[in-house]
Amino acid sequence: MSTGFIWQPQDHAWTRESHVARFMARHGLATYDDLHAASVRDTAWFWDAVMQDTGIEWTRPYARVKDESRGFPWTRWFVDGQVNVTHNCLDRHVRDGHGGETALYFEADSGRREDAGRVTFAELSALVDRCAGGLRAAGVGPGDSVGLYAPMQVQTVVVLFAAMKLGARFVPIFCGYGEEALRERLDSCGAKVLFACGTLTRRGKPADTAAIARAAAAKVPSVTRTVWTDTPDWTAFLDSGRPVTACAPTAAEEPCLIIYTSGTTGRPKGTVHTHAGCLAQTGKELRYAFDVRPGEPFFWVTDIGWMMGPWEIIGCLLYRTPVVLFDGAPNHPTSDRIWEICAQLGVVTLGCSPTLIRLLMRATDGRGPGGHDLSALRVIGSTGEVWDEASYLWCFEQVGRRRCPIVNISGGTEIIGCHLSPTPLTPLKACSLGGPALGMDVAAFTDEGRPAPRGTMGHLVCRQPAPSMTKSFLHDDERYLETYFRKFPGIWYHGDWALADQDGQWFLFGRTDDTMKVAGKRVGPGEVEGALTAHAAVSEAAVIGVPDELKGTALVCFVVLKPGQAATEAELVRQVAKQLGKPLAPKHVFSLPALPKTRSGKIVRSAITRVFLGQPAGDISSIDNPAAFEPIAQLATKPA
Repeated sequence: MSTGFIWQPQDHAWTRESHVARFMARHGLATYDDLHAASVRDTAWFWDAVMQDTGIEWTRPYARVKDESRGFPWTRWFVDGQVNVTHNCLDRHVRDGHGGETALYFEADSGRREDAGRVTFAELSALVDRCAGGLRAAGVGPGDSVGLYAPMQVQTVVVLFAAMKLGARFVPIFCGYGEEALRERLDSCGAKVLFACGTLTRRGKPADTAAIARAAAAKVPSVTRTVWTDTPDWTAFLDSGRPVTACAPTAAEEPCLIIYTSGTTGRPKGTVHTHAGCLAQTGKELRYAFDVRPGEPFFWVTDIGWMMGPWEIIGCLLYRTPVVLFDGAPNHPTSDRIWEICAQLGVVTLGCSPTLIRLLMRATDGRGPGGHDLSALRVIGSTGEVWDEASYLWCFEQVGRRRCPIVNISGGTEIIGCHLSPTPLTPLKACSLGGPALGMDVAAFTDEGRPAPRGTMGHLVCRQPAPSMTKSFLHDDERYLETYFRKFPGIWYHGDWALADQDGQWFLFGRTDDTMKVAGKRVGPGEVEGALTAHAAVSEAAVIGVPDELKGTALVCFVVLKPGQAATEAELVRQVAKQLGKPLAPKHVFSLPALPKTRSGKIVRSAITRVFLGQPAGDISSIDNPAAFEPIAQLATKPA
C-alpha cells in the first residue's frame, strides 16, 4: 500500500472548473470534506440538490425525497414523482436541438475503420422509437421484461432505451454465458422478448451464439419472440409496429433495469433498479466523479451484461456525452487497439480494469500508449478488482502521463453505482479509491459492528440508504435481507474488506468471502497478489486457500511471468514472506501460461480452487479462456 500522494488536484487547473467544484461553490461549501459531510448529514437535501444540479426532467415533480417509514431495506425515493430514463437521455436532447450531435461511436472486432462509425442523437432516437413500436406490437407493455443476449453494439443501446420508453424492464445478459445460465435468467425475469446476437466474433473467430439463444429460449415459456440483432430480422422487427414517440409516464420507483449478479457458482441474484434510482446515481457519478461534458468521448472497456454497461450508457447520454461501444478484444488485431481508439476518437475518459492494464503492459507487438496521441485524455476510470501498485503506477505514468487522475471506483451491481469513489478534487495515493462517494454514508466495521480504527481493515458497510440500491432481489426478499442486512442489523453489509489509512485514503482488499485465515491471521487475496506482482518478473497473480493440517489454511499461488522473465518458486515465496511476514509465506507458487478469467477480466479464484483440489470447475460458461484450467488440473495431484 502506497504511502505518498501521486495526484494533487491543485496542480491541475481544470479541477477548479469541474462540476464538483461548481457544486461546492453553489452551496457555500469550502472543502470537499465539507461537501461529503453535508451529503451524508442530510441525504434528502443532497439528493434533492443533485436533481436540481443535473437538470433531470420530471413529468411530475416528487412530493418528498425519501420515505423510510418501513426501514432502511424498503426505503422509497422521490415519492409520487414521475420520470423516464429514455426521455432524459434521448428525447429531450433531440427536442432541444442537439439531434445532430454524436451519441454513440462503435468499434467492431475487426479493427477496420470501415466497420466503425457513429450514431447521432436523432438517429438513435428514431431507432428507439421504431424498436419500441415493434415491442408494443409484440405485446410488451409496462412491467414486462425484455431480455438481451448481445455484446456492446448499437442495437443493444436501442433495445435498452426502447424497453425503458415503454415502461418495460431491460434485462441485459452477458453474451458469453452458456445455455443454462441464459435460460435461468430469462425464466427468472419472465422475459417476453429476447434480442440475441446470432454470431459473436472475437479475434476474428465467429462463435455460434444463435444455437445457445435458441435452445435457451425454447425452454422459457414466457418468451414469445426471439429477434436476431445481426440479421435482416432486426430491420423487420423495427418495421413491425408504429413508432412510439412518447415515453410512458413511469413512476420514480418503477423498475426499468434488472441485472443479474455475475459469478460461476450459486443461483444468480436479480437486482432491480428504478428510473429515478438509475438517473440519480449514474447522473451523480458521471458528473461529479468523472466530470463528463457534452461531446467528449467516454470509453469504458466493458460488456452490457455487467453493471458498467448500462451505467455508462445512461449516465453519459444524460449529459450528451458520446459513448464508445467496443465489440471486440482489447488486444486484437494488435495490442495497441485501445490506444488507437483513444487517439482516433479523442477519448477524454478511458475506463479499464487492472487485469486489462496488466495485459497491455505485457504486450510486445505494438508501440504501447507512448506511441499514440493520448493528449485528449483527462480522466482514467477503474473498477472491478483490487489494483497492484506496479500496474497502477504504469497506468498513471504511461497512459495518463501523470496528469490524469485514476478515478478508481467500487460499488456493485446491487447499487448500479459506487460506495467508494474519488473526484477530481481528491488527492490520491497509488491504488486508492479516494474515500466514500458523495451521498454514501460508508464505513469499515469490525466484526463486532463498530467503526474500525484508521489503518485497520474492516467490513465495508453503508449506514444510510441511497436511491439506486436494489429494490430487494427479484422474487426473493428473504435472500435480499440475508445478504445485506442480517450481519449488522439496519446496516447495508457489502462484503468487501476495506481500510482507511491515517491520511483518510481508502483501499480495498477483495471480497470478505475470499478472505483466508492462515495460522490465525486473516488475509485477503489482494494483499498476497499485490506482494507477488511487486516482483519484477511477475505480470499477474491469483491466490487461493487450501486445507492444511498445520495452519488450517495454506496459501497456494499462481503467477504469470512477464515475457523473457524468470523467477523460481523459492524466490517468489520469499517475496511474499518479506512483504507480509513469514506466517503468510505460500506453500506453493506455480507459474502458468495464463490465469482463467471471465470475459470481463475477473480472475475466478473459486473455480481455480476447485480444479486444484481435483473437483469439477463448476459452471465455466462465462470464462474467456477455459483452456487455462488444464495446467491447474495437472497440478492437482501435487500435495497442497
